Amino acid sequence: MNIHSVMNGGEMMNVTANKRDNILKAALILFAERGYDGTTVPMIADTAEVGAGTIYRYFANKETLVNVLFQECVKRFAETVRQGYPDSGSIREQFGHVFRGMVRFAKEHIHELYFIDTHSNARYLDGESRETFRHLMDFLHSYAATGKEQGIIKDLPSDALIAIVFGAFTKIYTLIRAGKLQETPELLAEIEESCWDAVRKV
Repeated sequence: MNIHSVMNGGEMMNVTANKRDNILKAALILFAERGYDGTTVPMIADTAEVGAGTIYRYFANKETLVNVLFQECVKRFAETVRQGYPDSGSIREQFGHVFRGMVRFAKEHIHELYFIDTHSNARYLDGESRETFRHLMDFLHSYAATGKEQGIIKDLPSDALIAIVFGAFTKIYTLIRAGKLQETPELLAEIEESCWDAVRKV
């Protein structure tokens, strides 16, 4: 084996990785904007600029692809909101940390935010995808339960509390992306406070 063959091998690995990444990026945009049922493998192939047969070299079918993508997106979201989480902080401080993590995620991964929002209860999610999502929800449920135990968070079902905040947040970023709202630090601070007001006990 010479250096030329090693370099060629490295280049082939890069091409392979790039093709897989391009397929995932194309699928993400299409699933987020058109939904699972409105997206076909040929559409993904056209957007990724690969042959349809190439997709099947990396993913057995569209269902496999959507599950791989869902797991990657949820893990990235969970890592973003949990990084540096103030375990010893107040309920309000912890809320602010999670909210600001959501803002960072939306700024960097807006299609992933929409994708998670629209696919989290989908019929085609497999066991691993549901387990990955459950880990994220367990973290949020634990936060809500602690807040309720301390008498700081409203005594509503945790899923309802999460939906109030995440649903409003996602809709707001839809309006920002559409140009109907201008994203500013002041706006985000006011939205954070409004979301907090919606779930805290008065």
